[in-house]
Amino acid sequence: MEQKREEVPLPEGTFTVGIIYNLKKNNNSQIEDIDAEYDGIETVNVIKEVFEKNSLQVKLFEADENLSESLKRDPIDFAFNIAEGKNGRGREAQVPALLTMLGIPFSGSDETTLCIALDKALAKRLLTTYKVKSPKSAVISENGKISVRGLKYPLIIKPNAEGSSKGISDVSIVNSTAEFKELVKLKIDTYKEDMLAEEYIEGREFTVGIVGNGKETHVFLPMEIKFRKPTQGKFSVYSFNVKKNYKEYVDYACPSDIDQTIQNDMMKISEKIYKSLNCRDFSRIDYRVDKNGEIYFIEINPLPGLAPGYSDFPMLAQFNGIDYDTLIMNVLLSGVNRCGLNINIRGGE
Repeated sequence: MEQKREEVPLPEGTFTVGIIYNLKKNNNSQIEDIDAEYDGIETVNVIKEVFEKNSLQVKLFEADENLSESLKRDPIDFAFNIAEGKNGRGREAQVPALLTMLGIPFSGSDETTLCIALDKALAKRLLTTYKVKSPKSAVISENGKISVRGLKYPLIIKPNAEGSSKGISDVSIVNSTAEFKELVKLKIDTYKEDMLAEEYIEGREFTVGIVGNGKETHVFLPMEIKFRKPTQGKFSVYSFNVKKNYKEYVDYACPSDIDQTIQNDMMKISEKIYKSLNCRDFSRIDYRVDKNGEIYFIEINPLPGLAPGYSDFPMLAQFNGIDYDTLIMNVLLSGVNRCGLNINIRGGE
């Protein structure tokens, strides 16, 4: 597909962007997806190159226990935050909260939005008040009673506060109470956190990307994840293994051949979710559409992966005619403009 390079306004003069990130570590863990949410240094360097090509000064900061001191010692004008944080269901809020405390403007959603969005059950509960439909579900506490009374099998079992399909293995669907209890115990023992049991929606899988704020918010056409074959029995799950080996398991389609009305409704719902959760600058939202055309919200990621050639967000942007460099600059400038920074602007050449 031919890429379309949009005209993008670029900062002029000396403007320093700090990229803040968490890196994958070779820690020899027996849990294959333990660092699934973190970035490789290759992604950090590609983003750095994009900024440098656009005459920006760039500094790199790993989001470790020394981040606060590093930022005080090495000042920046703006933070491009892709850090996932460490430990706990509020970890994605750690870096934004620190930046807010230090008075450093940054890209992406704030700490409150990231906290809510990472907790899948909490986000679903809040969005229900906005009449956003999602599968029935229940949180299985790490220390609580294992029960899903009122839910219908099959169920999908996944960590309640993870992203990047972490904890969603090739065996994630259960069809009976016995299977449910066994899998929940295994996953809680492995990941040491609450699990979400959710009614499995048989149907088609989509993801929708959004960039911008206010009147400048742009909703991309939905990208369909089309499974070439079932991933567990007769079921299809966009698991960690499927994402890692996507060329074997799935094809991506954008635009999809789904009914135009359903597509438009999905885009409207996406904008509603984005604004209801006070998302900023960019996000990605996942859905299932059943055989009757009902749209089910699955989850939102206000901090979507940006790995070129791999992550869904840059992939769907490319399908929508936005190349990688343009996408990264659009995210940056959405944040810069939102913060009202006093910098010189020139048009793209």
